Amino acid sequence: MNYGMKEQDKISTSKVKRAAKLISTGAKLGGNYVKYYAKSAVGDKEAAREQLDKDNAEDVYNSLSQLKGSALKVAQVMSMDKNMLPKAMVDKFTLAQYSAPPLSYPLVVKTFRQYFSKTPTELFDKFSKSAVNAASIGQVHEAFLDGKKLAVKVQYPGIAESVHSDLAMVKPIAMKMMGLKEKEVRIYFEEVESKLLEETDYELELKQSIEISEASADLDGVHFPKYYSELSSKRVLTMDWLEGMHLDQFLSTNPSQETRNKAGQYLWDMYDYHINNLLKIHADPHPGNFLFDKDGNIGVIDFGCVKEVPEGFYRNYFQLLNPEHFNNKEKLMKLFYYLEFIYETDTEEAKEFFYKLFKESLYLITLPFTVDEFDFADEDYFTKIYAMGEQISKSKDVRKNGAARGSKHTLYINRAYFGLFAILNKLQAKVNTNCSFEF
Repeated sequence: MNYGMKEQDKISTSKVKRAAKLISTGAKLGGNYVKYYAKSAVGDKEAAREQLDKDNAEDVYNSLSQLKGSALKVAQVMSMDKNMLPKAMVDKFTLAQYSAPPLSYPLVVKTFRQYFSKTPTELFDKFSKSAVNAASIGQVHEAFLDGKKLAVKVQYPGIAESVHSDLAMVKPIAMKMMGLKEKEVRIYFEEVESKLLEETDYELELKQSIEISEASADLDGVHFPKYYSELSSKRVLTMDWLEGMHLDQFLSTNPSQETRNKAGQYLWDMYDYHINNLLKIHADPHPGNFLFDKDGNIGVIDFGCVKEVPEGFYRNYFQLLNPEHFNNKEKLMKLFYYLEFIYETDTEEAKEFFYKLFKESLYLITLPFTVDEFDFADEDYFTKIYAMGEQISKSKDVRKNGAARGSKHTLYINRAYFGLFAILNKLQAKVNTNCSFEF
């Protein structure tokens, strides 16, 4: 909730101003390191490091939360990876999942006038001037109409127009951090940009939300709001208000293991049904998009980021779960070529290197799918996952042969499942993980 948080009267939308904001943040980080070196030279180095992480987290988050849009989306993604950042940053960036400084009411009114030629109070019987939740793309207001409680999501002005320039600023930083070349990341950044632009199109989200919620009506324990097209537009989305708790709030109630397992099962079954029956997947699985009730039922409140999976890719990708292929090098190599893990232009040495690397990686990553039941409370499993990722990222052989591997379609599918795994791990849930895919 954002009650009491200072509201923003404007968002910088020009490329120059947004770049200047990031540069000024970099200067602050430089000052933090100066203080760190001074403190560590005369005192407790560990305490100085903790303070440095805390100061950096505060400065970076404050900058990204004011810029919002793609910049704040980066914080969302990073907060889902325990191994990517110091704990202070993970804790701070987690706020980006459902709590950021909201926009002031006059800017909200301006958006309504632009798309409805009316103010919020002219459209609704009651409308909260303060946002009840604010994240990267938009903020949510509480409203009432004809006795119904509604959630009205209002997009931040200029966010859609800043996606391209934001990613252009992020790209060189990402390339430097991951040791990649521009040609290696081009298709991935194009995929990210297209999905972010889709997220800013609330008319598309309205369509996707209605289609997926109607197709999912028979799923146990998963609830979706009703959406109202007459009260929605390209930058405003209106739906029924769903009651529930965010994940941390839910866990603070000390739910029983049975309730945790039930919630985890509902989430797993939803993802399994969507990918195997609709060829679509909820590709933004951060905890802010789900609500939990005391019985473990799930409310899904955001379908802005949906990955549609081409049927041919789906068939080949999920063949990786077939245990028969793990000991059949010819079949596995054929899949690796199709999925662009290995290229025909690779040297024989590189082909053999990546074959072994991806075979070992897939064994670990697909483990939950290959058993009848998986305990996501198994910290040893996640430690191995993070250690494997760190080992690959630091491998000289990987960088030498081109680190960016895999079809662009793997980007959001992997993000979806790693996000789901992270939520199930936090739930400490034991889940029946039988996959509906038929070999």
